[in-house]
Amino acid sequence: MRTLKLTLAYDGTNYVGWQRQENGPSIQQVLEEAFVPLAGAGTAGARPPAVVGAGRTDAGVHALGQVASVNLDSDLPADVIERALNVRLPLDVRVVDVADAAPGFNARSDAAGKTYRYRVATTPVLSPFDRLYMFHGPGRHDVSAMCRAAARLVGRHDFASFQTTGSWPLDTVRTIRRLEVREAAGELAIEVEGDGFLRHMVRAVAGTLLEIGLGQRSPDTITDVLAARDRQAAGRTLPALGLTLVTVRY
Repeated sequence: MRTLKLTLAYDGTNYVGWQRQENGPSIQQVLEEAFVPLAGAGTAGARPPAVVGAGRTDAGVHALGQVASVNLDSDLPADVIERALNVRLPLDVRVVDVADAAPGFNARSDAAGKTYRYRVATTPVLSPFDRLYMFHGPGRHDVSAMCRAAARLVGRHDFASFQTTGSWPLDTVRTIRRLEVREAAGELAIEVEGDGFLRHMVRAVAGTLLEIGLGQRSPDTITDVLAARDRQAAGRTLPALGLTLVTVRY
């Protein structure tokens, strides 16, 4: 038995998220099913190996560098496993790397941090080629004000105001190491790196910064939003389609 570390990229549009669910296909499901022939699980009653993902991305969220771990009883070289998985996976899910990991490696519990990117199209008309990967927020945005607000979120804070209502984590304190707002032609990119994130936290941070960019709230209100520990104090949660898991750090 060996432990493998997988790096994946996927278009999350047609999936209910990473984790297996009853209401539709998940990334975890299609990946585990692709492993069945490799694991010799073709015999009656056999089960595919359990694949653990670093981040439980929600329905519609994409990934460039999701990481997963799996224990596999196979002597096949890593590059052969990579090719075999991609043959069996749907075209909107790709394994971009397979490597042997230390025994006991767990993609979720061993992760030290993640980077997410939220993309906003600011053009008057959204390109049909971007409609599945960018939120449409047309207009001029005060990027300088957004950056000032972002700087106030960097560090270790209680982010309860940015978690989905009804979530009950034991601890809502997280550390944001980097939060940048970049502007290019017709696009805003909000990129955040942290040790972990509450449910929908990045999308709520992006929604709050977007309101600041449009002049709907002041950058100075961020301090009060954090102190409130109330979801109603922050901005709206932006749609999942603009969010991408970029990298996982170990």
